[in-house]
Amino acid sequence: MINKKSKIFVGGHKGMVGSAILRKLKDLDYKNLYYQSKAQLNLIDQKKVLNYFKKIKPDAVILAAAKVGGIKANNEKRAEFIFENLSIQNNVINASYINGVKDLIFLGSSCVYPKNSKIPIKEKYLLSNYLEKTNEPYAIAKIAGINLCESYNLQYGVNYKCLMPCNAYGINDNYDLYGSHFLPALIRKIIDALKNKKDHIQIWGSGKPLRELIFSDDIADACIYFLNKKTKHSLINIGSGQEKSINEYAKYIMKHLGVSLKIKHEKVNLDGTFRKLMDSSLAKKYGWQSKTELDVGLAITINDYLKNQIFKEKK
Repeated sequence: MINKKSKIFVGGHKGMVGSAILRKLKDLDYKNLYYQSKAQLNLIDQKKVLNYFKKIKPDAVILAAAKVGGIKANNEKRAEFIFENLSIQNNVINASYINGVKDLIFLGSSCVYPKNSKIPIKEKYLLSNYLEKTNEPYAIAKIAGINLCESYNLQYGVNYKCLMPCNAYGINDNYDLYGSHFLPALIRKIIDALKNKKDHIQIWGSGKPLRELIFSDDIADACIYFLNKKTKHSLINIGSGQEKSINEYAKYIMKHLGVSLKIKHEKVNLDGTFRKLMDSSLAKKYGWQSKTELDVGLAITINDYLKNQIFKEKK
């Protein structure tokens, strides 16, 4: 268990989820927070990670660092996605154990579950069937991280938990059209179309797959909640319980912005898994559930894009 004076290392503090975790910890008045930029500490470098952990001796670790991206990036950069994620999590989890860390949160993704899993997806469905091919390397890396945490728990009696969120969105997201996830890509495409006075946007694939979304601040809340919670389970789903199709999300964003654009589809095989709604009842049994409604989270996210991302592009 941790307290406000515990030394907490946050891996990936510059990313969307990592930055939300850091904000939340600061808001809750945690005093001893440790984080490093990639230039200061590349988590792929095992020796540097070990030396850093030996130096700071953290009491707890939240690992939100990962190589992430949308379906196209996952499919085309397969080697980088499996190698870098395996390296990051192996180095941080092992360095944590070596330096006496008892409490750790490892963040994964709903893509660890089989492509044709029963819906809603329960934790017990892990490894019950084949993975979605387009993001298989990333998923395999994350599954290895889950097993690594479970193995350390069983062999060494530590308290390493693996939280599996559904698709995340929020402040400080990645809006690169090649590497981003679908929601920030939709936001950028719609706003770009408005700026350029176009009457349509173009979406990869059919737009029919269903996706469950969770606001990044809710994931941050879950990380801190479960860091302070003793559980019998090391794998816990973190979702909102609500899903829409890609096309429906596009129309939802347009409605929020008060515009109507045509949706055109690129006929490419980039739909991925058709449905990934997760069963988050285990998290609820432990006393946690998501709080941010889509309307609220989307408004915050769009405002963040308009204020910060477009400003960066103009500089």
